Amino acid sequence: QVQLVESGGGLVQAGDSLRLSCAASGRSFSTYTLGWFRQAPGKEREFVAAISWIGGSTNYADSVKGRFTISRDNTQNTVALQMNSLKPGDTAVYYCAAKRSGAPISTMTVYDYWGQGTQVTVSS
Repeated sequence: QVQLVESGGGLVQAGDSLRLSCAASGRSFSTYTLGWFRQAPGKEREFVAAISWIGGSTNYADSVKGRFTISRDNTQNTVALQMNSLKPGDTAVYYCAAKRSGAPISTMTVYDYWGQGTQVTVSS
């Protein structure tokens, strides 16, 4: 069992940066693949980024590639999402998710554990 708690959301202006963090509790954290997803009002939840359990492999949605960076610290049981050059279109609730090992894929349904989400609002 893994519990995930996101933090770091807020209201920023276009072009600003924001860093989200997700703290995980539970056994064998370092063996889990971790991901970030987001859901904008009136839209379906979508993949943002994911990182493999040893951190050597990452995957990004095309919409955030080059602007967002996912990283993890297995000693602190945390995963972070550094978001730069934010756009109004990045406004959404951001969710941290975890699945037992495997590639950092974008398929939402294979992620077993989810956090409650943190709101990110980017004003123009």
